[in-house]
Amino acid sequence: MAIVRGIQISSGTGGSALTQDQKRFNTLIRQIEQMRATLSAWNANIPLYAQAHTQLVVPLIETLAAARRDWAFALDRVLDQPGWTRAERAALRERVCDCAAELLDANGEDDAELKALFDKHGEVDFDTGKQHTRAVLKDFVETMTGVDLGDETEIASDAELYKRMQERLAAQAASAGEQTPETAGRTRGKTAAQRRRESEAHLATQSMREIFRKLASALHPDRETDPVRRVAKTALMQKVNQAYAANDLLTLLELQLQIEQVDADHIASASAQRLKHYNKVLSEQLVELRAEVERVEARFRVDFCLDPGWGLNPTKLVVSIDQNVKHLRAGMAMHHRDMRMLADKAATKRWLKREQQRLRDTAFDDEFF
Repeated sequence: MAIVRGIQISSGTGGSALTQDQKRFNTLIRQIEQMRATLSAWNANIPLYAQAHTQLVVPLIETLAAARRDWAFALDRVLDQPGWTRAERAALRERVCDCAAELLDANGEDDAELKALFDKHGEVDFDTGKQHTRAVLKDFVETMTGVDLGDETEIASDAELYKRMQERLAAQAASAGEQTPETAGRTRGKTAAQRRRESEAHLATQSMREIFRKLASALHPDRETDPVRRVAKTALMQKVNQAYAANDLLTLLELQLQIEQVDADHIASASAQRLKHYNKVLSEQLVELRAEVERVEARFRVDFCLDPGWGLNPTKLVVSIDQNVKHLRAGMAMHHRDMRMLADKAATKRWLKREQQRLRDTAFDDEFF
C-alpha cells in the first residue's frame, strides 16, 4: 500500500506501484516546495543585496558618473586647442554629445550645464532631440499596440512616456476583459469540454473548502477553554485562513498532518477523483508561485538597473556585488587613463582614428546583418 512521508506518497513494503495521479501529486509537491524555497531565497537575499549595493556600489557609481562628467567637459576644452582637422573636430564633438546625453538620460535631464554643453556641440539642442525621439517611440508603440498615447507635447520625459504607456495598456487589457452582450451570448452554448473543465474546477474548489472546514472546526479558538491552547489555535487558524485565501492546498495539507487530522494513509489512499482535484489545485498553486518568483526577479532587475530576463540565482546575489565593484573600478581606471591621454595630442589623434574605424566597422556590421 502507498504511504506518505511528509506530504510525499511512496510505495509501501509490498512494492505496489504508484498510480499516475499519485506520481503527479508527488511531482507537484516537489516543484512547489522548490519554488517556495526559491521565493524565500529572493525575499531573504534582496535586502542583503540592497544593503551591500548601497554601501559598496552606489558610491562607485556616483564617482564614475562625476568622472564621466569631467570627461565631457575635458573634451570640450580640448576642442579649443588648435591643430585638429575638420574630421577630428567632428569626432570630438560627437564624443562630447554622446557622453553628455548618456549622463542626462541617467540623471533625469536636469543638469543645465550638461545640456548647455550638448547644445553647444549638437546639431539640434538636447530637448528638441529628446522630444523627437519620444515622438518616434510613441508612434512605434501606438502602431504596435493600437493604444492611443495622447498628445506627445504633454510627454515631458521618458519616464512620463513609459508611465502613460503602462497605464493605457493596462486600461486596454481591463477593457478587453469586460464581456459585451454579443460575447456573452456566444458563451452560453458551452462545449462538453468546457462544461467538464468547469465541473472539475468546481470539484477542486469543493475539495479545498472541505479541508478548510475540517481545519476551522478543529482549530476555532472560541471552542477552546484552555488559554494556552487557545493562543496556539489562534495562530494556526490564522495560517489556515491565509492558506485558504491564497488557494494554498499544500499548506492546508501540511496543517492537517500537523494537527493529525489525517494520517499517513489518508492522502495515499485518497480516491483517484480526489487526487485529480488535489492535482488541479496544486497545479494552479505552482503556476502562481512561478509567476510570483518571476515578478520578484523582474522587479529586482528594474530596481537595480540590471538587464531584463530571468534565471538569476537568488542565493548568489551578494556574491555578484564583487563583480559589480570590479567592473566599476575598472571603469575608473579607464577614465584616469583616458584623461591622461587627452594631455597628449598625438595619443588623442590615434584614439580618435581607432574610434572612427570602430564606428565604421559597427555601421558595416549593422548594414550587413
